[in-house]
Amino acid sequence: MAPKKPPQISETPERRLRGFEPAGRLLRERIRVAGESRGFAVSRLLTHWAEIVGEDVAAQTRPVKIGYARDGFGATLTLLTLGASAPMLQMQLPQIRDKVNACYGYNAISRIVLTQTAPIGFAEGQAQFTPAPKAEKPPPSPELRARAHDTAEGFGDPTLRAALEQLAQNVLSRSESRAKLKKG
Repeated sequence: MAPKKPPQISETPERRLRGFEPAGRLLRERIRVAGESRGFAVSRLLTHWAEIVGEDVAAQTRPVKIGYARDGFGATLTLLTLGASAPMLQMQLPQIRDKVNACYGYNAISRIVLTQTAPIGFAEGQAQFTPAPKAEKPPPSPELRARAHDTAEGFGDPTLRAALEQLAQNVLSRSESRAKLKKG
C-alpha cells in the first residue's frame, strides 16, 4: 500500500462572493430557463415589464408568452389583461410593440395578441393585477370632531389624547354611517 498524501490546502480559500448576493443574481438562471420555456429569449421583458411599457400599461397587462412563426419572420407576444381593459389596450398595441422592440434592439415582435381573463387570472399563474386605490374617506363633520374632542378632553398626555380623539372620531363616524343606512 502506498502512503496517503496529506490533503492540499490552498493559501486562499475559494469564496463565491463577499457579503450577500443580490437576489437577482441568485434567480437569474431560473428566470432565464422559465422564460425560454415560454419563448422569452430576453428575460428582461419579464423582469422589467413596468419599465419597458410604462406603469399604466403594466398595471393592466402581463406578458404570457412569445410564439415564433414557422417562417421565422417576427414573433407574436401574448399579453394577459382584464376584459374591461382590452379595448383601450387594443388601441395602444402599436406603441406597446414599439417599446418591446426597443427592449430587444430590433423588430423581434411583429404582432401582439391580447388574452382576456378574470381578475384572478388563470389557475396556473394567477396573474395579479394591481387593484384600484381605495377612495379616501370624506373628512368628519365639525360636529363629530367636537364630540370626539369632548370625549378625549380629560387626558393630560397629548399623545394619548390625540389617539383617543382619533378613536372616538372613527367610532362616531361608523355609528353615524350605520344610522344613515338604517334610515335609507
